[in-house]
Amino acid sequence: MTTTALPPRSSDRDATVSTAVPVRETDRRVGLLGTLVVVAGLLLGAAGAGTWVMVQTSLADEKITVAEDAAHFGGQLVNGPLTAYYQADIIEHHSLEASGGKTYAELGREDPVRATVMNGSFLRASLFTSVVSFGIAAMAMGLGLVFVLIGLALRVVARPVRPTS
Repeated sequence: MTTTALPPRSSDRDATVSTAVPVRETDRRVGLLGTLVVVAGLLLGAAGAGTWVMVQTSLADEKITVAEDAAHFGGQLVNGPLTAYYQADIIEHHSLEASGGKTYAELGREDPVRATVMNGSFLRASLFTSVVSFGIAAMAMGLGLVFVLIGLALRVVARPVRPTS
């Protein structure tokens, strides 16, 4: 019993030919993608750095100093995420101390301490917003760096292989 292989169907040959991409075209596409990823990484990193500087400058312009009795950074200018956090923390401590341990929502409407606790809550919220902004800025800078590294790796992969003699 003998068997013969059948030639490939014409539809199989056409599919192979029509979907094949020349190596050089693939290299160019990967190189272009790498370049775009590098540019996106640089933009993301620059946006993160710009946000960091803007928030830091805005906080410093307010000339807020961390209370002396804060857990850390007492007496220092609030101009970064840690100083903002510890100032917000000590404001909470002072507010709770002034209200006998009650929060704004727990105080009666006629309680004279309620306005003080409310102001403390607003100040804390503003400082925590800056802490979150610093975190997002740092994340953007970190992601920008990762994008740049991935883009550079793609560009290396896209380089044509040079024959050795």
